[in-house]
Amino acid sequence: MSPLEIAAVLFSAFGVWLTGRRTMLCWPVMVIASVLYGVVFWQARLYADMALQGVFAALSLYGWARWLRGMAQDGAVTIRPLSAVGFWSGLGAGAVGGVALGVLLRTTTDDPMPMLDAALSAYSILGQVWMARRYLACWWVWCAVDVLYTGLFFVRGLYLTAGLYAAFVALAVMGFQQWRKAVALSEV
Repeated sequence: MSPLEIAAVLFSAFGVWLTGRRTMLCWPVMVIASVLYGVVFWQARLYADMALQGVFAALSLYGWARWLRGMAQDGAVTIRPLSAVGFWSGLGAGAVGGVALGVLLRTTTDDPMPMLDAALSAYSILGQVWMARRYLACWWVWCAVDVLYTGLFFVRGLYLTAGLYAAFVALAVMGFQQWRKAVALSEV
């Protein structure tokens, strides 16, 4: 556990907590968390996750812009429905991206778990894109990904980060409940 990992954990947890509350501040907090975790993952030789942090930083800027355009008159960020076609094509794209990245990592790096690292990275991108687009289904992706990441980080000796991802599972459940409640209230 390094001071850098502790800072990354704190910024990440705060960012996810803010996201569940649909607070615009979540996006700049997530940019900072991504930069911090990029360095942590580089030091742990988790290269897909390191690169993923750069993607997350860019997607945080994208999400910020999308949420600014998706605000209701009362200032709340509105949740959008995800079609069945969008759901299944997103899951399929995650699988294809995960396999492709896994093969690349297996042949070009010393990543100790290239296929798992790659699959989790691909589905994390899907979760982040769906979050930026304000789809309730993003929270299901985050629950699944965070459970698996908890195990990966524990095995890699990133115990604080493993604890954070275990907490992310709880935050994702809470985020889902808050967003679902917002959807129900908007339908009334």
